[in-house]
Amino acid sequence: MKLATLRDGSRDGYLVVVSRNLQRAIAAPIATMREAIEDWARSEPVLRTLSSALEAGTAEGAFAFEPAKAMAPLPRAYQWCDGSAFLNHGTLMQKAFNLEPIEGADQTPLMYQGAGDDFLGAQQDICLPSVSQGIDFEGEFGVLVDDVPLGCSAQDALSHIKLLVQINDVSLRALAPREMKTGFGFLHAKPSSAFAPVAVTPDELGDDWRDGRVQLHLNVEWNGQWFGNPHAGEMNFSFGQLIAHAAFTRKLGAGTLIGSGTISNRDRSAGSACIAERRAIEMIDHGGARTSFMQFGDRVKMEVLGADGQSVFGAIDQRIVQANG
Repeated sequence: MKLATLRDGSRDGYLVVVSRNLQRAIAAPIATMREAIEDWARSEPVLRTLSSALEAGTAEGAFAFEPAKAMAPLPRAYQWCDGSAFLNHGTLMQKAFNLEPIEGADQTPLMYQGAGDDFLGAQQDICLPSVSQGIDFEGEFGVLVDDVPLGCSAQDALSHIKLLVQINDVSLRALAPREMKTGFGFLHAKPSSAFAPVAVTPDELGDDWRDGRVQLHLNVEWNGQWFGNPHAGEMNFSFGQLIAHAAFTRKLGAGTLIGSGTISNRDRSAGSACIAERRAIEMIDHGGARTSFMQFGDRVKMEVLGADGQSVFGAIDQRIVQANG
């Protein structure tokens, strides 16, 4: 099942069920994604019935799905916790900048709390103050959960995953070093994250959802040029482990979003899912970074194709623009 949120002038938009080929949609009888995820046991069967009717061509009131009108599937979340589940990414950054390894990073996931009040839709411009802040994209996946109890195990955590999402976790690299040194986590270095148009239930991926991981490539283009297509199955910590980590000392409310962090592969032929990683590889190989960060007017596109060649989440396709004022 695939779900999206369309704009209607409100903060939370309105929930729609989307066809598997992303061509058709129909308004859901549940007003918003927030309402659906907070009462998933009641919402899911209603939405699946509508999804089946949409696929069969019997759903009355169906209309053409327009990704440009989509907000983030969940436009605002009470909690957004982003991990760093691909150890290769951290290893490259440490080597490039001669950083000391983080003790226990291969045993305990790294995670920070981000701001979940202003998520962007897949084709919304990314408005930022200055290119001097080191504008970067980061391709990753995330999961939306229902209520997760305190101390939930990694195995049990998998049953709490209700929807999968695709994310562009925008980063401002020039601002990150100071914030990391304070030990308080990111604030200015992490502006609003953006999301592919649709969220999907794990069963929608079939065998490509396995071991708590999305077993697919994320295709990334920058200004129309190939940048990378890393495989997300190389995730060192599963989403079950990330959820359990976040719930170690407290319960997680329904609608909490958990991110994987930048997708990264040991095989360099896969390219990268963020500019910072490409720069780190250039520093390791050539003694200095050769690739600049993003400029105003640049575009980034991210998309995942299934085994049938069709887009799974729809494409993130965004432009960087200067914020007014």
